[in-house]
Parts: sequence; C-alpha cells; structure tokens
Amino acid sequence: MTIFKKYPFIVVEGPIGSGKTTLAQMLSDKFSTQLLSEKAEENPFLARFYQDAKRYALPTQLFFLFQRSRQIADVTQMDMFSQPITADFFLEKDPLFARLNLTDEEYALYHQIYTHLQLKSPKPDLVIYLQTPVDALSERISDRNIKYESDIPYEYIERLSNAYSEYFHSYDAAPVLIVNNEKLNIIKDESALELLVDRIGQIKSRREYFNPNFE
Repeated sequence: MTIFKKYPFIVVEGPIGSGKTTLAQMLSDKFSTQLLSEKAEENPFLARFYQDAKRYALPTQLFFLFQRSRQIADVTQMDMFSQPITADFFLEKDPLFARLNLTDEEYALYHQIYTHLQLKSPKPDLVIYLQTPVDALSERISDRNIKYESDIPYEYIERLSNAYSEYFHSYDAAPVLIVNNEKLNIIKDESALELLVDRIGQIKSRREYFNPNFE
C-alpha cells in the first residue's frame, strides 16, 4: 500500500527555502499524483514585495490567495479524490503570511476574502511540515540564486520561521508529520526521499516527529 492510499491529499509545508516545493514535486513524480503548486514565479508583485514590503504586501498576498483558491476549485470540480494529490500549500495556513505582513486595515479586508474562499477548501489528509533552522533557510535561499530573493532580510526569514513554528505547534485540523529538515537533503541524497516515505508509512497518530540524523 502506498502512502497515498492512506493519505490521498498530502500537503508539504514550510518557510521559503525549506524545500517544500521540491519535495512536493518529487512525491508527485514518484507516486504519479496531481500536483498543486503555488507557482511563486507567476506572482507579479513578489519581487517588489521583497524590496518594499509595506507597499506591496496586500497585492502580493491577494494574488497568492486567489491563485491557490482557484487551483483548489479547479481540482474539486474535476472530482478531487479521483486521483491522489500533492500540494506545497493549503489555504488554512494562508493567514500566517497576512498577519505577518499586513496592517490591521489590510488584514481586515484580506480576512473577509479569505473567510469566503476557505469554505471551499478541503482539509488535507496529511501535512508534512519541514522545520528548518533559520541559518539553513538563509543558506538555501542564497544557494538557489534567485535574483529578487537576494533582497530578503535575514530578520524576515527569522520572523517567518518563528510564525511557522508557532502555527504548527497548535495545528490539529489534520495529521502532521514534523520533519527536522536541517540534514534531510532530498536533492543531494537519493536515500533521503525513501527514508521520508518509509517514515510516513509508519505514522500512527495525528502528530508525529521525524528527526533523521544524516552525517
């Protein structure tokens, strides 16, 4: 039995640089699932957000919200569970960024829109949270050498990482596997993905931890 028979809708989550999109893509390729990806490169406001967060936070946030909700709606209309799904986002966590970056007035507007859209968002069967130290996030962001990401302040990465940790500390709407992602390098180590897949297959409770010790 593959992991997707037990968990037909798996979401991979984590801060920028954690490798969530890479892992979601690799799981999708390995198990031939549908892939829902936030496609950050399509957001015309994102590069400007990292240069001037106050000015571009709201349009950046709303673009991602509409993009994600549209993908969920499209898949739902095609009978979401006819094929397993891997995603690198889920709408329930979307307000984390909004609360971090928007003013109170902007957040109030955003939240009205989000509340309406969330009603159409299905719950994941499993969330894989890639918990990654801030220094590792910063290093990985630098390594992938995307021009506009060079403007991301270290302090923002730290705030974002803390927000993720706080969010998943209390999240209980779906089963969660919290993965210590500091040494789990699925790009450089072929065995890492198999190790993670094996661990997913061993999940027995709604909240579990995976702390691989790669040397």
